[in-house]
Amino acid sequence: QMRLVESGGGSVQAGESLRLSCRAPSAILSTFWSMDMSWYRQVPGQDRELVAGITSDRNTHYADSVKGRFTISKDNNKRAVILQMNNLKPEDTAVYYCNTVHQGVTSWGQGTQVTVSA
Repeated sequence: QMRLVESGGGSVQAGESLRLSCRAPSAILSTFWSMDMSWYRQVPGQDRELVAGITSDRNTHYADSVKGRFTISKDNNKRAVILQMNNLKPEDTAVYYCNTVHQGVTSWGQGTQVTVSA
């Protein structure tokens, strides 16, 4: 399992924006381009849900609840996957996790808290 490091969470008011970043280890720089990456989120007491994903050829997909508000992107040079979150709503409040499956091994970040107040 590789160590994924998320950053960028915080507390905002409804309608504001946040930008989450997830970086993969430097050891996989040469293969990061080939990796599909995803963002999940979890509210206490609920299952972790897929928010957005991006494939190695940059195809993206989103949960219906975030379409038109969130954008996922990938920076292969920085080994990073970004989640730009605009027009945040209180129901977006959750811990957000970065995820990838690489060579059959699933890796998760430690999570970053996003709190949106009405």
